[in-house]
Amino acid sequence: MQFGIFSVGDVTTDPTNGRTPSEAERIKAMVAVALKAEEVGLDVFATGEHHNPPFVPSSPTTMLGYIAARTERLILSTATTLITTNDPVKIAEDFAMLQHLADGRVDLMMGRGNTGPVYPWFGQDIRDGIPLAIENYALLHRLWREDVVDWKGKFRTPLQSFTATPRPLDGVPPFVWHGSIRTPEIAEQAAYYGDGFFANHIFWPTDHFVRLVELYRTRFEHYGHGSSDQAIVGLGGQVFMRKNSQDAVREFRPYFDHAPVYGYGPSLEEFTAQTPLTVGSPQEAIEKTAKFREQFGDYQRQLFLVDHAGLPLDVVLEQIEMLGSEVVPTLRKEFDSLRPSHVPDGPTHESRKAAVHTVEAEVVSQ
Repeated sequence: MQFGIFSVGDVTTDPTNGRTPSEAERIKAMVAVALKAEEVGLDVFATGEHHNPPFVPSSPTTMLGYIAARTERLILSTATTLITTNDPVKIAEDFAMLQHLADGRVDLMMGRGNTGPVYPWFGQDIRDGIPLAIENYALLHRLWREDVVDWKGKFRTPLQSFTATPRPLDGVPPFVWHGSIRTPEIAEQAAYYGDGFFANHIFWPTDHFVRLVELYRTRFEHYGHGSSDQAIVGLGGQVFMRKNSQDAVREFRPYFDHAPVYGYGPSLEEFTAQTPLTVGSPQEAIEKTAKFREQFGDYQRQLFLVDHAGLPLDVVLEQIEMLGSEVVPTLRKEFDSLRPSHVPDGPTHESRKAAVHTVEAEVVSQ
């Protein structure tokens, strides 16, 4: 079981003092979050991709490459990579390069994004969102697995005898998650390729995401990748913790109430009751996150959002410290002890390379 942090990279005014960090401060704060995640023993750091204010992470591979040079163990990922508005050729080459620099500690999450205007900014039409996601990923999948690609599609110029460089490290492409908060076609796409499916259920009620994950699991088995409980699932979550629940609620409330993404809507109490958001003690975070397994079945990756809504960096680092020292060790032990032996652990470059070599050895022996 893999645990980690994902960041959307928002630049938000702290509602308690009116201070807004600069873009440089926010970018460096994201790096500090990643370094802290490794320090406390978490497995993954993932950055979003946005091309509009108030967000700063417009170039995920640049940030992740910098973090790769300053870490040794952390898996570096995205949350998400815009498969609709990025050229799949550029994605193939950028992430293969990052894979080499990071010694394989790289995967990525494909998504369509949550900002409509990004489509025309990059020469696309939002009405083509799902066809773009399907066609672009079909090309990306081939570019990482075929040394020479001839291709023709609807949304970009054809390719003739094209080789993406560098080739994936050890001949093993980065593992791909397909992220969705609403779209069954994306769950179907993940299942078709035998990739991972990430349900970022931080805003909507759990039962909505349970249906998406169940669809993905059913179709994963249909396409012959394994039994439904062997499908690779990741989940999002949000926490804000203090030793006492009352202190956590009191401190987090102004940030929640003024957050750009969910402020001025449901109350904090309504939101915590209906979504995965935990505002309370570390024990409450353990108990609520442990229920995810009951709701979704055994899964492979749990990411938490902790650095958003204007929270000061020192407070964010305290949250990560509590996750690493008080929450994740208990969850890791419980989840791993309950996971059946036939259900895979979270994907890594080394585990996937070993699986490829095993298959090759079996073919040779036959």
